[in-house]
Amino acid sequence: MRREPRIIAFCCNWCGYAAADLAGTRRLSYPEGVRIIRVMCSGMVHPELVLHALEKGADGVMIIGCHRGQCHYIDGNEKAMLRAELIEELMEDLGHDPGRFVITRIAAGEPEQFVRSLTALTDQLRRLDPAGPGDEKT
Repeated sequence: MRREPRIIAFCCNWCGYAAADLAGTRRLSYPEGVRIIRVMCSGMVHPELVLHALEKGADGVMIIGCHRGQCHYIDGNEKAMLRAELIEELMEDLGHDPGRFVITRIAAGEPEQFVRSLTALTDQLRRLDPAGPGDEKT
């Protein structure tokens, strides 16, 4: 039996994290392998953080930011979207499947979308081989 995929979700404090909190308040369940890291803005997630998470054994990484025009830091979410392209290129260069990384926009009042996004990434990761060397296929 194979373990559940491990996902690191970098969540914007104002939207992604608030949606996660609301999902919890509404008792919505999301995949058990998700670990949430609250960041003030999705634009603060440096590509090295994503790569580090994968190198340390995460099967996938998701960055969750605000919708366009709703960033509390003016354009941090747009910076995150631009960095996503760089992250995908770096992942390919380092031998990671770019399908292990997703960036999305979720508003604070969209807990169902938060759950759907993480469930979709989990399903996608189940179709891939384990993330790194030494990962057991049990």
